[in-house]
Amino acid sequence: MSGREALLVTHTGRRDCADHARTITADLLKAGFTVRMASDEMLALDLPGVVPVAGPSAAEGVEIVLALGGDGTLLRAAEMARPAKAPLLGINLGKVGFLAEAEVDDLDHTVRCVVDGAYTVDERLTVDVVVEQDGLPVLRSWALNEVSVEKGARERMLELLVEVDGRSLSRYGCDGVVCATPTGSTAYAFSAGGPVVWPEVEALLMVPISAHALFAPPMVVSPQSVLAVELIVASETSGAVLWCDGRRKVDLPPGARVEVRRGALPVLLARLQAPDSRGGGFTDRLVAKFGLPVTGWRGRTWEDAGKHA
Repeated sequence: MSGREALLVTHTGRRDCADHARTITADLLKAGFTVRMASDEMLALDLPGVVPVAGPSAAEGVEIVLALGGDGTLLRAAEMARPAKAPLLGINLGKVGFLAEAEVDDLDHTVRCVVDGAYTVDERLTVDVVVEQDGLPVLRSWALNEVSVEKGARERMLELLVEVDGRSLSRYGCDGVVCATPTGSTAYAFSAGGPVVWPEVEALLMVPISAHALFAPPMVVSPQSVLAVELIVASETSGAVLWCDGRRKVDLPPGARVEVRRGALPVLLARLQAPDSRGGGFTDRLVAKFGLPVTGWRGRTWEDAGKHA
């Protein structure tokens, strides 16, 4: 098959990244792929035979985007894969790499699956965010994991009003609020006390951070709902910042209103194995990535119990 292209996104700060990137590139080139890479990464890794690309259209027309690194690298790669509607496959070099589908120890198998097209594609719900001031939009962005409104200084607390579908829900002093997707339920929202939501569940999450209020539980709402966080401030500076996936940050003006809704475009995640219809694949991922204890009271492991079910 001719005309096949892939975009490789890497974590150039890791010492072992260059060797693994060379292996992936050599195997894909041998299989007839054209391999693209961001220009600045190419300078850092010195990979022969790779086509330099830059800008928002870096992944346009590629068959797959490969993210070699941790979850941060995958989130960066998602910014290129999403507008191109290209499947994204994470290869973990990090400690947890919850979003990654493959481990670097299985690199040969992973590349072989890419070449053979032996993978499925999951659509992951995203969120779009609009920041308004005085009723006018001043910023638009999106996120795969979460959008968070947080205090900018440790010594200050934010006063926030939260809404669901245009109806005021509660007002509290807090360190911030996380608005997350099911994919992001195991990230910042989880650290803030939110629930783990299986990725095939369509929903939005709102999780207050260290809220001083009688009613401040994490909430799971309809994917059609619109979540809103409004800053209540009396000073000239809000002291609040907006983060999208922990990567894109902007200072929020006083009185800003942040609206979060289901994203217009999903992120496509490539999976090397077809997902279990009962969600078993995600359960296994939770156990493996978080090191959960699954030994039964008679000494049987979860896997042994499943064999005899």
